[in-house]
Amino acid sequence: MSKLRRAALCAPLFAFAAPAFGQTTVLPEMQVTAPTPSLTVPTNAEAQVRLWSSPGANTVVPASDFLDRPGTLGIRDMLEYTPGVFAQPKWGEDSRLSIRGSGIARNFHMRGVLTMQDGIPISQADGSGDLQELDPLTFQRVEILRGGNAFSLGANTLGGAINFVTPTGRNTQGVNLRVEGGSYGFARGQISGGGVYGPMDGWISGTMATQDGYRDHSQGNSGRLNLNIGYRLSDDVETRFYFTHNSIQQYIPGSLTRSQALNSPRMANATNLAMNYQRNIDSYRLGSRTTVRVNAETTLEFGGSWVTRQLNHPIFQYIDNQTNDFNLFARGTWDGTVGGLRNRLTGGFNYAYGTTDNRRFVNLFANRGAQTYSSLDKAETVSGYFENSLYVLPRLAIVTGLSGGGATRSSDNRLNAAQSGSGRWNWINPRAGLLWQATPTVQAYGNVTWSTEPPTLSDLVSLVPLGGFSLLKPQRATTLEIGTRGTAGRFGFEVAAYRSWIDKEIQLFMGPTSGSSYAQNADRTIHQGVELAGTVEAARNIFAAGDGVTLRGAYTFSDFAFDGDRTYRNNQLPGVPRHVLRAEARYRHAGGFWVAPNVDYVPEGFFVDNANTVRTNSYALIGLRAGADFLDGRLGVFLEARNLADRRYISSASVAPVAGNQALFEPGFGRSAYAGARYRF
Repeated sequence: MSKLRRAALCAPLFAFAAPAFGQTTVLPEMQVTAPTPSLTVPTNAEAQVRLWSSPGANTVVPASDFLDRPGTLGIRDMLEYTPGVFAQPKWGEDSRLSIRGSGIARNFHMRGVLTMQDGIPISQADGSGDLQELDPLTFQRVEILRGGNAFSLGANTLGGAINFVTPTGRNTQGVNLRVEGGSYGFARGQISGGGVYGPMDGWISGTMATQDGYRDHSQGNSGRLNLNIGYRLSDDVETRFYFTHNSIQQYIPGSLTRSQALNSPRMANATNLAMNYQRNIDSYRLGSRTTVRVNAETTLEFGGSWVTRQLNHPIFQYIDNQTNDFNLFARGTWDGTVGGLRNRLTGGFNYAYGTTDNRRFVNLFANRGAQTYSSLDKAETVSGYFENSLYVLPRLAIVTGLSGGGATRSSDNRLNAAQSGSGRWNWINPRAGLLWQATPTVQAYGNVTWSTEPPTLSDLVSLVPLGGFSLLKPQRATTLEIGTRGTAGRFGFEVAAYRSWIDKEIQLFMGPTSGSSYAQNADRTIHQGVELAGTVEAARNIFAAGDGVTLRGAYTFSDFAFDGDRTYRNNQLPGVPRHVLRAEARYRHAGGFWVAPNVDYVPEGFFVDNANTVRTNSYALIGLRAGADFLDGRLGVFLEARNLADRRYISSASVAPVAGNQALFEPGFGRSAYAGARYRF
């Protein structure tokens, strides 16, 4: 197919390079003829075109949305204007993440979302994940593929996938310095730089951070190093190598009762203090990714990674874990014609294998005592997939897809063979949808997608209260979604509604002893919701030529419930608020100064137990951000004040079958202020 013919077929799609939602500046229209600086790392605009060629709710968040704010920047701050994502800080740099209710029964780490960095999976082989090792200062964008819309990456999760993308030496040249400081002893510094050297390019970033913490016993220190080196073998072949190192030391203040969280939010849990709870991580990651542009219609990608992680985690016992995870992947995209109709086919496979040397000891004030547990845990997951978009009309595509895979989990208990066990799960998931380019700048879509999540090792290996290996069934869901997105004049918008019918969702249920709980399969549950996001350029040339006011906001409605459960009937599932509204009004002066008041509003607290007896509190948080650019943008200063009214609220909570007066609640930060500066040369 000629380049002219292919450009004509793709024109409706490329014309729809609308700004990412939550973005405060408008991206230029996609230029089809512009060369890609890096084959392995497309531009933000190209990434958005790729994500919006799928009939579902996908979002690109550029770095400009979150790098102009100082302070304890985490996943919540990066994704706050992405609807459907509930990401709330717990303590230090740790957060709780759920997309469309994924893994809401998980009180530690994460389940139900495929996590990737630079297109390479960083989730563990069993599907669990940890966001604490990510450095938000090192990303040029974040790609969020909600729910079944991560199908084209091979994800089989309820929540979808998140891909964190680092810069390269081809798009970030020179040296950047950044310093920040603020409330509760927070300080952070970063130096990064990149450049091109013939066919080779490189980019490196080092970040050091320290904080005393808002709460007692929540101090922490961290150091992070990210490096990638690319080599252009030819105009159509590029290989990139990645290296990451994280060293994190974090004290854990622990959960409080509801009364304690709201009346004495800075206190630590007494047990955490008495036993000196901590979470200390030392990890290394090596990865590679190669892109081959076979011809104008066909692109191949393949690569892999190895991650080794040492976790020293004194809590109720002293956890000493050494994990090793290996990943391989390959993907292909063909964008051509079938019978004179445009056709886009993507497909590939993912393979993950991991081992955990899982040891536990008596915790003697963060020192190891007598050994209490030892096992070798293994996980293997493999999946293959394809998704095809046939444009039966120039602006209407019929999308079909199929994925299949298998997973094994095993635990070999070295101290008690009777508590060893293993399991295997297989699946086939279909997908179908429609994508309609209603106008050059507006899309409408709909899809129905099946997903299957095998349990993680943490779901299967129960030390308290049961002990041993508990074989669970896979969590299966059928999700129906409709939506629209685009731009109309000064407006940018995204609207999505979905309903998931879930069979055997992995939830927490009562254990054999009072107050205990463990992971089990629920019978049937339903997740449904509405996601809204928008931007509008509300005013121009107010006080001076070129100034203006931009409004942006995101609203999420989440309705998650049991469906005729024998014990909990149609109760709400705990862990996520039904309504979340975030909004900002930003004034930007043509000279580079800007100011942005904002609000974070949760009108109704969420239940923390299956029995629906205890809620968190409602709250409205008022904040203010501001900044200015100098020296043609090479120097920037920025500041942020959070929770100006010093509102006491509960940021996150663990869930339980019945709450009672348990310590389940994580207080949110009080009034705080941060400032920072960056310089590029």
